[in-house]
This record gives sequence, structure tokens and C-alpha cells, in this order.
Amino acid sequence: MSNHTVPVAHQFDDREQQREASTLGMWIFLATEVLFFGGMFMGYIIYRWRYPDAFALASQDMDVLLGTINTAVLLTSSLTMALAVRAAQLGERKGTVQLLVATMVLGIVFLVIKGFEYHHKFVAHHFPGAGFKFDSPLADQAEIYFILYFLLTGVHAVHLIIGVGLIGVVAYMAWRGRFTPDYFAPVEISGLYWHFVDLIWIFLFPLLYLINFSLQ
Repeated sequence: MSNHTVPVAHQFDDREQQREASTLGMWIFLATEVLFFGGMFMGYIIYRWRYPDAFALASQDMDVLLGTINTAVLLTSSLTMALAVRAAQLGERKGTVQLLVATMVLGIVFLVIKGFEYHHKFVAHHFPGAGFKFDSPLADQAEIYFILYFLLTGVHAVHLIIGVGLIGVVAYMAWRGRFTPDYFAPVEISGLYWHFVDLIWIFLFPLLYLINFSLQ
């Protein structure tokens, strides 16, 4: 793609400055996301400290196998995303498209598996609300755990859906031949977002699924 097809905005001196500005903008956005998730993580930490027994008991309902599979899926998607950025840097159009599509597919696989987990919670009446049931004297405290579980994983899933859509747009741009070794910023920026979403899950998995393991 020639330089004139991707003009440099008037406020920038050159293409490199424009790329650095867009990357900085994404980092600033991700910093606000850290604050957003940080508040929810702090709520989790406070309630887990107050009700350790109830949280440990409620976490036994988590499917560690599915959680582990989903962790492997997201880690693999981070690899394919990183390889997609590298392919874009090298001007490999076909490789970029294939790797971006692979990243999307892995994200969708994660969401499907998470959907099965949610279904299990609904069937077991572990969804917080009027129909919540938990056979334990600690049911009220356990319900707080499930509130935090659905809140944290639900918000994460929304971010993942946004990421899949974003990468879909970037994959279409790559298929149209919009990227060259001189211009691949959208791939790089979407990669930063995707890695952030994956990183959030790396924290969620042990906090929600491995409580009993950490207490042994």
C-alpha cells in the first residue's frame, strides 16, 4: 500500500509520530481499564478476606477442567495474535489474515466453553437472585461469591466479544491489503487490547477456580 493511501493527520509530523500517538492512546485506555477491573478485584479481595470458608466452599462448584482448557485457549490466542502482528510487520498479508482469524476462532471457543459453564450454574440454581439455592448454612455468603463470579467473568466476556469484533475488522482490513511493513498500527493496537483481555483472565482463573488449591 502506498503512503498516500494512509495519510498522516495534520497534527503529526510524520507516520512514525502518528503510530506512536495511537499506541500511547491505547496504553492510556488500557490504564483506565486497569482501574475499572481493579475496583472489582478489590471488592473480591475484601469479601474473600471476610468470608474465606464460604468462598472456598462455593468455589468447589467451579469446573477446574473447563477453566484450565479456557486458560490454554486464551494463551494460545495470545500467541496467534503476537504472530499476526509479526506477520503484518513483515508484510505477509495471507499469514496476517490467517493468524487474526485463528485468534478470533479461539476467542469464540472460549466464549462457547464459558457459555456451558454459565448453563451449569443456572441449572444448579447458583445464579444470584430470588432463585438462588445453595445447600449450606453459608448460603448467603456463598451468594456473594457467585455475584462476583458472574460480575467478573461477565465483564471479561463482554471485553472478549468486543475484542473478537475488533480483530474481525482488522482481519478484513488485512484481507483488503491495507497493511504493509510501513503501516500495521491497527494490528498492533488491537493486539495490545487482546493481550490485556487475556491477562485479566490469567488473574481471574486462580482467584475464582483455584481457591481450594491455594488453601491446601
